[in-house]
Amino acid sequence: MQAARRAPSVGRQLLSSWPCAFRGQPCLCPARRPYASVTGQAVLDKSDSLSSEVSTKEKPAKAESKSFAVGMFKGQLTTDQVFPYPSVLNEEQTQFLKELVGPVSRFFEEVNDPAKNDMLERVEETTIQGLKELGAFGLQVPSELGGVGLCNTQYARLVEIVGMHDLGVGITLGAHQSIGFKGILLFGTKAQKEKYLPKLASGETIAAFCLTEPSSGSDAASIRTSAVPSPCGKYYTLNGSKIWISNGGLADVFTVFAKTPVTDAATGAVKEKITAFVVERQFGGVTHGPPEKKMGIKASNTAEVYFDGVRVPAENVLGEVGGGFKVAMHILNNGRFGMAAALAGTMKGIIAKAVDHAANRTQFGEKIHNFGLIQEKLARIRENMAALQSDRQQQELFRNFRSISKALVEQGGVVTNNPLGF
Repeated sequence: MQAARRAPSVGRQLLSSWPCAFRGQPCLCPARRPYASVTGQAVLDKSDSLSSEVSTKEKPAKAESKSFAVGMFKGQLTTDQVFPYPSVLNEEQTQFLKELVGPVSRFFEEVNDPAKNDMLERVEETTIQGLKELGAFGLQVPSELGGVGLCNTQYARLVEIVGMHDLGVGITLGAHQSIGFKGILLFGTKAQKEKYLPKLASGETIAAFCLTEPSSGSDAASIRTSAVPSPCGKYYTLNGSKIWISNGGLADVFTVFAKTPVTDAATGAVKEKITAFVVERQFGGVTHGPPEKKMGIKASNTAEVYFDGVRVPAENVLGEVGGGFKVAMHILNNGRFGMAAALAGTMKGIIAKAVDHAANRTQFGEKIHNFGLIQEKLARIRENMAALQSDRQQQELFRNFRSISKALVEQGGVVTNNPLGF
């Protein structure tokens, strides 16, 4: 107890022996500190002078916060933080896209008949010809090779329109350019691009992507189709079959994946590796089965494709011999992007129909869009739509979108615009 009582007094004695600067008090000590060396004294003197200069300067004005949460507390809505869509197009690209959106939208509203396509189980010839005139078969082919030359963002906006109106047409166009000849765009030589892309971009020839087999789906490495090089090295003999090929019964040009013998440079051992080929129907030996009977998207052609002793020129290898797996994965990644864009359009079309139904359906004496449960449903699907269109890392920001969407639904409206604003 005596030790405990002595502790405060000892602490005060130690504190009183410390320099004023350590105690947080104004320095009243003489200019020379008896405990400091000459060097230490110079450092302390310089520190004192700097402190006095800083204190005399005015503090800069605090920048106004642009936080969405802070703005809500102030009664302000900082929409830049709620709709963080990136500006990826320059002025020229934006203007060009606006010029395309109108004609493409009118074409699908006035010319294309999705119900008739579905009934016929094929896309009408008038629709095919109209799409060719619009340049829809070569949206991302460079303009110097006969295409429209769109970037991914521009392409996605137009594919959205297709997906909103007719997924049968969407699959036909997507299987052609999102995956069908995408390998030529990504990995093709200059000669391959100049030979194939102009006709593919115009729609004169149709492309298909041939990877899936009866014994292999997602496991691309397990394919059995083979391509054996000739002794002279000028061609490969292709044998095998592919199933569920979109545009399989229509295509003139195929991106085909087959196993080829590859010699390991280090060990000299021969291993089978996947190689990608550009195969033309006119090479001979390429046939297809009848169109598959499907539950939906009936207008798109899906068929089995057979390769029986097809002679493929060595210059038609796409990428490197043995590098086909890499080619396939890159193509599929691009294809998934196109599919997501099309389905975003489908979702927008469904939302518009749901809102129209809610605004016109009367139950219990009033329009059903006035009921809280209906408002919640519409707000939730619009929230999911916003998340799909946004970057995945920013999806959580759109959790706040539900309350905004619900307020709009309560007023009989709904947001259906895309991030580009048109």
